Order: sequence, then C-alpha cells, then structure tokens
Amino acid sequence: MLKPFHGFALISLGIAAACASIPVTGDPAVTVTAVAETEPVGTANEDAADDPAIWRNPADPAKSLIVGTDKKAGLHVYDLAGRELSFMPAPGLNNVDLVELPDGRVLALSSDRSDLETAHVSVARLDPDTAALTPIARIEVGPGEGYGICMGEVDGDGSFTVFSAPKNGIVYRTTLQFEGEELIDKTETLTSVPSQPEGCIADPRTGTLYIGEEAAGIWAIDMQTGDKRLVAAVDNRLLVADVEGLAIAPEGRDGGYLVASSQGDNAYAVFRLPGMEPVGRFRIGAGAFGSTEETDGIELDPRAFGPAFPGGLFVAQDGMNGASAQNFKLVRWDAVLEALEAAPPAP
Repeated sequence: MLKPFHGFALISLGIAAACASIPVTGDPAVTVTAVAETEPVGTANEDAADDPAIWRNPADPAKSLIVGTDKKAGLHVYDLAGRELSFMPAPGLNNVDLVELPDGRVLALSSDRSDLETAHVSVARLDPDTAALTPIARIEVGPGEGYGICMGEVDGDGSFTVFSAPKNGIVYRTTLQFEGEELIDKTETLTSVPSQPEGCIADPRTGTLYIGEEAAGIWAIDMQTGDKRLVAAVDNRLLVADVEGLAIAPEGRDGGYLVASSQGDNAYAVFRLPGMEPVGRFRIGAGAFGSTEETDGIELDPRAFGPAFPGGLFVAQDGMNGASAQNFKLVRWDAVLEALEAAPPAP
C-alpha cells in the first residue's frame, strides 16, 4: 500500500498569496526519470508548449499517440518514442483533450485563446491511422480568455460534454453533438472560482470536475449542479503555486489517483481518490533525458502501453528544455507509484 502523506496542514489563502513571490520548496519529493521525450515544439525561445493528451490504440497500445499544444503555433502529434508524426497550424490553442465517440471518431478539443475577450473551443478530428489532424469547428463558449479545458461524459446517443475554464474564473459546460457533419453546441455557466484557473480534469464515475485555481488550490465541482469545495489548498508543502495541469488515474468505481503540477517548485503532487487524501510528491529528474521544470500541462493513463510503458504513461510539459524549445517528457507511471511506495513517511 502507498503510505499516506502525513503532516498536510492547510494555511490561509491570504498567506499563500502573500508568499507567492518568494521561492518556495515544498515537502520532499521522490525522483523518477523520463524514458522518452518528444521532439521540441516549433516555437523556440518562448513559452510555447503547454498541454498534452493521450490517445490509446486499443489494437496495439505501443502505437498510441500523444497530442501536444504549441500555443504560439498549433497542435503536434507524436508517437510514444517522441517522434513528430503530424502538425496542424492553429495559433492560440492552449490546453487540449481527446474524446472517442461511439461511432469511432476521435476528436481533439482545444481551448482557443486567439480572441482574448471571448473563449472558444477548437475542434479537430484525429485520424488514428495517419496521425493527421483536420479542423472541424471553432465554437464560441462565452466571455473570458480561453485557458483550461477538459472532456466530460460521452452519452450513448453520441453527445458529449466539454468544460472550459477561462482566465476570468468562470467555468462553462458545453454539450456537443453531431447532426450529420454539423456540430451542434449548447453552453451553460456551471460555476466560477475566485481567481485564474487552468488545470481541468473530469471524473464521470463520480460526476466530479476538478479545477485548479492557480494561486489557491484544487476545487471539486459537481458536474451537474456546480456545487464546489476546495479539496486541496496551496500550502507550500504539498502544493506550491502555481497549481497548473491536473491528471487522473482511475481505478474501480471511484478510486485511483489525481496528480497536480506543483509548478512553483517543479514537482507533482499525488492524491488518492475519491477522498483526495495526500499520498506524496515526485519530480522528473535528469537521466537519459532531461528533467522537467515549470510544468504546465500533464496527462496520465494507467493502462499498459506496450513494453516501454507496461504500467501506464505519464506525460509532462517541460518548460525549460535546455537550449532547445520546450517539449514533453514521457514517464512510466508504475515507476512513479514504486518510488512513492518506497519513500519514507513525511515527518
């Protein structure tokens, strides 16, 4: 069993905000290393790479795909060795998530921040055979600069839900459905958080949407009612602001893990679901490939992905990729769990 992460004391959000400008190192983190990395994104010398998403090939998981954003240029598609397979130009795309519909179509949905006043969702179709992306639609969501995005439920009739979290703190729920080749959309305001959010992950098993409010922590939000509660505050121990990407490794009816990018000290915080009990922290250190720093988006799938990733795949954006443009690092999820299992309890 993984040991609970003891000594987790919440501090007031006011103190956390006051300390945001002071470099902070949270509680000790175990170190893992990447076993692969993607080719750098095309935009050099800028904060460009942001968020990854994973499509798992059910017939041959080793031939799965990773979609990653270059928010200055568009969407890249990589294989599990990190080789770029295709690129779709589309400046302004920030976060990305994937959905597979009952009819077999695979869609990439991205937050589109090219209009700073109004959030949009960009929809593209991913061809799993060729790894090519084809634009389908650009959907207006509502006021705010597009930022976070994540997929919700897919219904048997082919309708599906996407959640948007613009910089203004409003959280939108958009329902989409194809009528022929036309994509019909309906957007509602679900709730809001006090300050800028970004990280977003939905757990349809429990009807819970998790939103990372960068300066404050992680909110658990009812996907239907919008009722919310802060379930993990920035405390400069487990979470060091900014809270960035969120990812989930579901197990069973409501178990598994939620991972958050603790960007302020280049670490990742792990919580046990459904209760969000703290488990521990890890870093991606230098090994055959470089370490990760200032991570924005992350993605996680605990299923097997062939011999390179037999116990799951964790993907993290690397905000400081040496002399190269930013990229994404690929880590064995089972190696993370093993490192956390072996770690001594926190004092």
